Amino acid sequence: MSVLDELAGGLVVSCQPLPDDPDDPMRDPYVQARVAAAVVRGGAVAVRANGPADIRAIRAAVEVPVIGLYKHGSADVFITPTAAHAVEVALAGAEIVAVDATHRPRPDDRSFADTVRALRDRTAALVLADVATVAEGVAAVEAGADAVATTLAGYTSASPCSDGPDLALVDRLSATVPVPVIAEGRYRNAEQIRRAFAAGAHAVVMGNAITSPLWLTRRLVAATAAAS
Repeated sequence: MSVLDELAGGLVVSCQPLPDDPDDPMRDPYVQARVAAAVVRGGAVAVRANGPADIRAIRAAVEVPVIGLYKHGSADVFITPTAAHAVEVALAGAEIVAVDATHRPRPDDRSFADTVRALRDRTAALVLADVATVAEGVAAVEAGADAVATTLAGYTSASPCSDGPDLALVDRLSATVPVPVIAEGRYRNAEQIRRAFAAGAHAVVMGNAITSPLWLTRRLVAATAAAS
């Protein structure tokens, strides 16, 4: 059974501090490992984690698959932006490596296919292509991706931005590519999760709405009388 089969029909929880807040108190590998252990106890079928230190700590704390990535730099492509980052993520213990597979230029001037080849040559990790469009998903599969995720829908110039998840992209990708489609990006409640599976998702990723007290509190405080 492939590690992707273990994700089928389940909820993947992203355990990451806020990338745009360097003072997020959750920015600690031990803390993220405890959060990961809690969500797995609650039923998460896998954990998505950022950076070698967090991946190693989480890998030691849970037995479910870890989807690893490496957020680095300030360029448009910052989710596992280079082949070297991808290999480092796999060597830290991630069974699946998430890589930006959009059509934007990569900082190492290599293609997504080059990154896939580097992972194949040096590791046994599977490759999850984070995309924003159907065309990017198709190209990623042709380049060797084992699965695609809608992670970047709404975050590039090629994709419309909305407050909620891009369920239409899940539907179109599921009908187009022959690999599992992971629904990710702005999933915040059970109804959205159900709709993603109805659209053909293999699994659904939820992050801040579960694992970020800072993000949750800011959204709720914005609705208080004091804020208005």
